[in-house]
Amino acid sequence: MTKKMSISTSKTSLVLFLCQIISALDVPLDSKLLEELSQPPTITQQSPKDYIVDPRENIVIQCEAKGKPPPSFSWTRNGTHFDIDKDAQVTMKPNSGTLVINIMNGGKAEAYEGVYQCTARNERGAAISNNIVVRPSRSPLWTKEKLEPNHVREGDSLVLHCRPPVGLPPPIIFWMDNAFQRLPQSERVSQGLNGDLYFSNVQPEDTREDYICYARFNHTQTIQQKQPISVKVFSTKPVTERQPVLLTPTGSTSTKVELRGNVLLLECIAAGLPTPVIRWIKEGGELPANRTFFENFKKTLKIIDVSEADSGNYKCIARNALGSVHHVISVTVKAAPYWITAPRNLVLSPGEDGTLICRANGNPKPSISWLANGVPIAIAPEDPSRKVDGDTIIFSHVQERSSAVYQCNASNEYGYLLANAFVNVLAEPPRILTPANKLYQVIADSPALLDCAYFGSPKPEIEWFKGVKGSILRGNEYIFHDNGTLEIPVAQKNNAGTYTCVARNELGKIQNEVQLEIKDPTMIIKQPEYKVIQRYGQVSFECVIKHDSTLLPTVTWLKDNDELPDDERFLVGKDNLTIMNVTDKDDGTYTCIVNTTLDSVSASAVLTVVAAPPTPAIIYARPNPPFDLELTGQLERSIDLSWLPGDENNSPITSFVIEFEDALHEPGVWRYQTEVPGSQTTAQLKLSPYVNYSFRVIAVNRIGRSQPSEPSEQYLTKSASPDENPANVQGIGSEPDNLVITWEPLKGFQSNGPGLQYKVSWRQKDVDDEWTSVIVANVSKYIVSGTPTFVPYEVKVQALNDLGYAPEPSEVIGHSGEDLPMVAPGNVQVHVINSTLAKVHWDPVPLKSVRGHLQGYKVYYWKVQSLSRRSRRHVEKKILTFRGNKTFGMLPGLEPYSSYKLNVRVVNGKGEGPASPDKVFKTPEGVPSSPSFLKITNPTLDSLTLEWGSPTHPNGVLTSYTLKFQPINNTHELGPLVEIRIPANESSLILKNLNYSTRYKFYFNAQTSVGSGSQITEEAVTIMDEAGILRPAVGAGKVQPLYPRIRNVTTAAAETYANISWEYEGPDHANFYVEYGVAGSKEDWKKEIVNGSRSFFVLKGLTPGTAYKVRVGAEGLSGFRSSEDVFETGPAMASRQVDIATQGWFIGLMCAVALLILILLIVCFIRRNKGGKYPVKEKEDAHADPEIQPMKEDDGTFGEYSDAEDHKPLKKGSRTPSDRTVKKEDSDDSLVDYGEGVNGQFNEDGSFIGQYSGKKEKEPAEGNESSEAPSPVNAMNSFV
Repeated sequence: MTKKMSISTSKTSLVLFLCQIISALDVPLDSKLLEELSQPPTITQQSPKDYIVDPRENIVIQCEAKGKPPPSFSWTRNGTHFDIDKDAQVTMKPNSGTLVINIMNGGKAEAYEGVYQCTARNERGAAISNNIVVRPSRSPLWTKEKLEPNHVREGDSLVLHCRPPVGLPPPIIFWMDNAFQRLPQSERVSQGLNGDLYFSNVQPEDTREDYICYARFNHTQTIQQKQPISVKVFSTKPVTERQPVLLTPTGSTSTKVELRGNVLLLECIAAGLPTPVIRWIKEGGELPANRTFFENFKKTLKIIDVSEADSGNYKCIARNALGSVHHVISVTVKAAPYWITAPRNLVLSPGEDGTLICRANGNPKPSISWLANGVPIAIAPEDPSRKVDGDTIIFSHVQERSSAVYQCNASNEYGYLLANAFVNVLAEPPRILTPANKLYQVIADSPALLDCAYFGSPKPEIEWFKGVKGSILRGNEYIFHDNGTLEIPVAQKNNAGTYTCVARNELGKIQNEVQLEIKDPTMIIKQPEYKVIQRYGQVSFECVIKHDSTLLPTVTWLKDNDELPDDERFLVGKDNLTIMNVTDKDDGTYTCIVNTTLDSVSASAVLTVVAAPPTPAIIYARPNPPFDLELTGQLERSIDLSWLPGDENNSPITSFVIEFEDALHEPGVWRYQTEVPGSQTTAQLKLSPYVNYSFRVIAVNRIGRSQPSEPSEQYLTKSASPDENPANVQGIGSEPDNLVITWEPLKGFQSNGPGLQYKVSWRQKDVDDEWTSVIVANVSKYIVSGTPTFVPYEVKVQALNDLGYAPEPSEVIGHSGEDLPMVAPGNVQVHVINSTLAKVHWDPVPLKSVRGHLQGYKVYYWKVQSLSRRSRRHVEKKILTFRGNKTFGMLPGLEPYSSYKLNVRVVNGKGEGPASPDKVFKTPEGVPSSPSFLKITNPTLDSLTLEWGSPTHPNGVLTSYTLKFQPINNTHELGPLVEIRIPANESSLILKNLNYSTRYKFYFNAQTSVGSGSQITEEAVTIMDEAGILRPAVGAGKVQPLYPRIRNVTTAAAETYANISWEYEGPDHANFYVEYGVAGSKEDWKKEIVNGSRSFFVLKGLTPGTAYKVRVGAEGLSGFRSSEDVFETGPAMASRQVDIATQGWFIGLMCAVALLILILLIVCFIRRNKGGKYPVKEKEDAHADPEIQPMKEDDGTFGEYSDAEDHKPLKKGSRTPSDRTVKKEDSDDSLVDYGEGVNGQFNEDGSFIGQYSGKKEKEPAEGNESSEAPSPVNAMNSFV
């Protein structure tokens, strides 16, 4: 009778015939044996079926094979023999079938395009490669075409066609501009799968001349560029909103065929205004979890590794506030052939039987054909031992001449599979591959495995003997494995000795001897013990071992399963571990591990460190564990547990902790049951049904917890219906047409019995409806589909098991999913309160139109133009949010004498509704900022010339200027004040009839019809003798000081600090100091010394919203100091919705600007020390910020708000008159009515604690306005 065996797979370089198959030999993976055995060819490496090559490089077509003897190689091209010797450009690598076609030395890749197949042949058969289709890659240029500009109306859709040239392989498409920057894409603008650029609706910012489509051909690393496309968007007012329309695909249905294992890509791009949102569903099923991805702003549905189960109808839904549209794509998944059972190599002995099986599947079903040595089996030489039966070849009573290589080809219209499998018939006498006299060492009482690896054809029989002349081994004491191994399950000392393995078949016999030694086990005869040691004491753990004398043990100590600390206090001896000067951190578990080459043992002990007790020393320790646990009074829902306490170890037991294990639901997990006082040794415990209880007790004293007691006996309670229902039941819709019911599932022991399920019930509230119920498995969510939008539902969830229902659950109220609001607020009215504040009113929208939870209203407002400059500009809208059902709100931070627009939108949990019609309102005039500069020139004996600039922010129509001046004597006393009114159209004035050689102080401000603005001050001196004046070469016309002085003290204040700067005229190397205090306070001046001779200083630690007085002095100049200035710290500044101060590019830019400023300051200091003058006064006047006005003291509101876009690090205080008063404006508004920005909030009492949002563009630079570091417009994108 023929024996049936199995063969195993090998990764060794010389064998591919070791595969599992019916009627086959096991060939051991022995390299010496494999070198001696004959083997048919096997293809080990080949080029891919579809082989695209670079036409600029040599073509290498791989074909590697192995066999014994080594195979020879030949090629066919397009089905005919390819004679490589006749083509000088083609060579074959030595000892290989790999072809190298020389293209770089004159060959053309196109001439070698075709279908190639390699054959590897030796005396035992021939193996063939796949059909390798060789094609050179192509990257053609774009076809020349004339592109007309696209003129599109704002709000309409647009498609820019790419139409790239057909390349091999197809190119990757992307859109960029002339600067090689990727065009930004969004839900509104995106690229389709075909490379076209789709606009759901165009906006004015889409106008540009350089929409460029690029095609990147990866194989040749080239990029082709289409001619730029021009788009011009023209505006029509109003812009008409439109419901969605699909741009691609067209129509209501389409079909898609994809192959199994590929990536399925479905696309829907829609036009509409507002921009539609895309949603995907699969009709009659769910989208596959873990394989579904959404790309291109959810316009593309991507399913990876598709299978036939993914066939079906996929629906994309495009929706905006005006409606929706959908498209159904019918997907069919076909399949190229794939293996069910690929043919395996077959190794047989003469006379044996075997089979080759080739089974493949696909859609459509593939056809199977066989070849023998590369020739169709129908015309191959006949073999009487071979019979073909469809996908199976049956071999009967094979002979050595039956050796051959068979090819199985499975093909359908989508591809093919080709597999080589050889039949190798061998006749070999027995061989034993295990080395002779191999020594095996095992530990006593452990298994011993003695190897006898063998090979022979036919398969040899194996017998084992003990000793040279012993009898054959039989019986239950031994286990004989099919691979020849002898196993002794429990080796004893008497099993040691010599063992002989004999292998025989009809061609011969061979034997081999091995040696077995039995070693004594390693043991820890004295283990480390639990220790309690006082702090700063010494402790020692013992670890005494016993081992076999022929084995060398190594001992390792661990602390808490990690290496011992690197500390000289730890001393490791031969049999112990000693810790000197113990500290609290030495507390833990210490383990002794003993290793030999054959075994390993370990033992652990806990060290507890306690405080040193008072004399006499008493050893305190954790209590010993309780013992003798007993269960009595068993009832269905309770049981009595009693125990005996262990030794308390000098620290009274304060309590007992009782834990339980549920062997039915959570075996091995102990959970807390209860805790009783230390004086109590019994407890009545409450039980739950359907739990297999066992209990243990832990004693607790001041030192810590004892080890747990031994577990009690087990007690299984009877099953019952659930006692409780799931908690935290909620009903919240995730889509406009569903209701998602969720709950917290019961724990295992709460089920009270097997078969835990949930009964989920719901009905629409306030409608005479019956309850709808469904019973679900042990899950935590159920989705009700097809519900109306945002209607209330009554929901309840009841637990049940095989024994019945839990008590009737309580009902909760939920809502189906929200949708965007449908109606805009009406009757929007604006009441302008003052030049910087307005109040807006609106009518609430009907609650039914909200279609969700009303969260509040959002007011969008923006400045259209300044009435004083008549200049328009585009600015980002500011947003204020008003929570709840409020119908009015305050708009702070407006600019005087400006035109604004606003609209109002209602907000629910889904988002914002449509906007109300834009409402236009204007702010009245305000007081102007200070004049931009004041210069005094051309001094004579009795006259001075004054020149000034108009205010940077007039905030209205200027009516006049006011000039006040008064003389100052040598003791800095002020003389009588003279006031002059000057027409608004003047910019200079000559003051005559002044006293000669006299210092004058000037105060200058501008007026509108509302009042006077902030003033600017300056000092100048008339000359003593006109004939004695020396005209300097530089700075002619400037008034020269008669003695040292400090002037033009300027402050720029923020919340908690202020920058102080001044101008100094006098001797060099003066040491300055700054004095300051709270304005109006009688407290002493605080003094800060200025480091070096700088003309600026930063005061820190100031209180926000507080007025301060400041003056600057110079040491060593008879107490000389400047006049006082008053400034006010500001409140918290509003920030933008997106704070660029936290962006990396902004931080880097600011660092660069700071470095440039530092270099400029160093240059200025060098110039000043050389005698030059730094015109700080004019610089500060040019940088003054007129928008910052003081906080009103009467009602706590703000006169003006700084916009977040400015990003100014400091608020500069306005110059104040000598009487140090601060101007006020009347206002009756309250911050209670102010809205919230993105991060804004209101306190419970309605007070404003946040900041309003919004972005604001900078005004165009006028006059000598302050210059700030420019922010980058676009971050450069890396070129792809």
